[in-house]
Amino acid sequence: MKTRHVGLQKWVNTDGQSAEALIWSCGLRQFRGAASRSGMPLQEWMRSLRSHAGLKRSELEDLWSLLPPVPVSSISLSTSSLLGLGALASVTAYWLVTRPRPLQPPCDLQAQSVAVGGNPSCRRSALLKDDTLLEFYYDDVRTAYDLFQRGLRITGNGQCLGYRKPGQPYEWISYTEVAQQAQWIGSGLLAKGCLPTPEQYIGIFGQNKPEWVISELACYTYSMAVVPLYDTLGTEAMVHIINLAEMSLVICDQEQRAASLLHIKEKGLTPKLSCLVLFTSFSQAFAERAKKCHVEVLRLDELMELGRQNLKDPVPPQPQDLAVVCFTSGTTGKPKGAMITHGNIASNTSSVIKILEGFFVIRHDDVSISYLPLAHMFERMIQLTMFCFGASVGFYQGDITLLMDDMKTLKPTFLPVVPRLLNRIYDKILASTKSPFRRALLHFAVQRKQAELSRGIVRNNSLWDKLIFNKIQASLGGNLRFVLTASAPISSTVLSFLRATLGCLIFEGYGQTECTSGCTFSMPGDSSTGHVGAPLPCAMVKLVDIPDMNYYAKNGEGEICIQGPSVFRGYLKDPERTAEALDSEGWLHTGDVGQWLKNGSLRIVDRKKHIFKLSQGEYIAPEKIENIYMRSTPVLQVFVHGDSLQSYLVGIVVPDPEVFVDWSKERGFMGSYKELCQNPDVKNAVLEDMRGVGKEAGLKSFEQVKDLYLHPEMFSIANGLLTPTLKSRRNDIRQVFQEQLSSMYSKTPL
Repeated sequence: MKTRHVGLQKWVNTDGQSAEALIWSCGLRQFRGAASRSGMPLQEWMRSLRSHAGLKRSELEDLWSLLPPVPVSSISLSTSSLLGLGALASVTAYWLVTRPRPLQPPCDLQAQSVAVGGNPSCRRSALLKDDTLLEFYYDDVRTAYDLFQRGLRITGNGQCLGYRKPGQPYEWISYTEVAQQAQWIGSGLLAKGCLPTPEQYIGIFGQNKPEWVISELACYTYSMAVVPLYDTLGTEAMVHIINLAEMSLVICDQEQRAASLLHIKEKGLTPKLSCLVLFTSFSQAFAERAKKCHVEVLRLDELMELGRQNLKDPVPPQPQDLAVVCFTSGTTGKPKGAMITHGNIASNTSSVIKILEGFFVIRHDDVSISYLPLAHMFERMIQLTMFCFGASVGFYQGDITLLMDDMKTLKPTFLPVVPRLLNRIYDKILASTKSPFRRALLHFAVQRKQAELSRGIVRNNSLWDKLIFNKIQASLGGNLRFVLTASAPISSTVLSFLRATLGCLIFEGYGQTECTSGCTFSMPGDSSTGHVGAPLPCAMVKLVDIPDMNYYAKNGEGEICIQGPSVFRGYLKDPERTAEALDSEGWLHTGDVGQWLKNGSLRIVDRKKHIFKLSQGEYIAPEKIENIYMRSTPVLQVFVHGDSLQSYLVGIVVPDPEVFVDWSKERGFMGSYKELCQNPDVKNAVLEDMRGVGKEAGLKSFEQVKDLYLHPEMFSIANGLLTPTLKSRRNDIRQVFQEQLSSMYSKTPL
């Protein structure tokens, strides 16, 4: 008796016989039998071998077609020749058994979405039987609370949340412990006067840590709603959120963040704030400050102990109940609080599970690394999906410069990323391959792996992986099975390159907070690039006309609109902006411009917002231009600026520190990174490269920048020039660089 483990493509014999020995012996034994039975055709012998080796008929069809129907008895061969042929046949059979198998996509990759009601501009997933959108994959998993409970049933005392101290291995908190601590914290909140209703808003303000997630689960255990806070909101926005949500209690990770809330309380700006809970201990001076303005301060373990002594039964939420109010920082104006329900979360998670159904199984021993902000939906949806299968989440140390060290230690199998990180990995690989021979070998190996990808073969055990790519894979832990990139466009070149080098599935998704993270997702088995996949099973996606920008739905182009069970309820206490986002039929207007491709996938081509007119009347969509210029080798970040009183564009460029010095040296320019940024000849060389990339991408002459300023410091969340989702704060960038922008316009255009 033998059993086959399909995923590993490995054979195991109950007697301990290896695959090679088993097939070898089968081949020789069958060939001897064939030789002794005159008149038995070779094809008939191969069929006999197939039955003994367990091969599928399809796996030998090609080989059969090459064999003539000649009886063995008509062949005059020596015994050694016959044995040699048997050995050859055995090796062939072994190769057929163990060769890499292409992944079978869940639908026709040339028809990934289906027109709804005969309207080709409105489409839904081809995985659905009809136009009924998916709400729940599992009947007993309809809320975020249910998602975790399912994982608890699967894993129990197995690892759930991991953390590490500098230079130490990861330590783990089990599912059972997390569930218990969440109940204690939730009971502690009730003891402090909080109510077990979705109208009870609890703030969480801190970096990614296990305590963050346990506090979130505590709220869900008693039907309370979470309001995440984050540093870059600023004082004015923080006051707005606390007052709008009427929050009396906020959980913070450290004294510094709690002090910023206490500061605005001392000014009388947040009258209802009355309790601060800290993950860690705090100073006596801080406690005295809090007491003076009537704010109670306690540690999380004290709240937990209070709950343990006053334990209450869980009050699980319903699908229609509010789970989280996620305030989007935006690029202008006060932040908007997107109201996400438990049903929104369950439908979005269910849709990803549906897409991966029969193709990729999330296992309880899978692990994801948490470093993207928990204050935003992308990271939390990844975690909740992991919890649904009893998998685990390990947290980075809180220092992004140590992320690679954390990954090598944790060895994650799941990696949520933003394109910026993938771009850095890509640049580092190329920068480390300097000799012409090594670079040629790298590109040849990538081409061979890409050829496999085009046939649906995804693996990390090929000859090229062992010779070239294993070090790259090891730098990310060596165990990656699944990567998801979202939040911004990614270059087709980078995506295709990394799919080959990392040897794992890399998916691209598109969405926004208002549709609970995702509305489109790459189809499994699709190795093509330049799109963000087809609609998720929980969403209908349609394109609507934008006449001012010359986009029309009849041409398969227009503003992307989303409808379905994952679309948010609206903005908290803001009917005016809710009406701007949600129309009377429940369609969410994203402000992004999309294009339907022939295979039913969606491509993001532009942005409706941030468009402006030049003095000659031409409309400009700067984000589209910026995404194109990002393909220029020396460019890391770019900001395109225009003025309605001017006839041309200018830009601010942050050169890529990883490649800029070497790139400049190849063109005869010497100096440090900062010195090169100040060199006008280097600036012109960068401008020329960018304009070449723009021309190749089809930019019109008025869409090309005419002048640049090279800036040596990256736009970041810390310096206030990026939002937490890594989008440009356009107004802030414009103000910071007002002098340089004005100076460029004071010159004669190039």
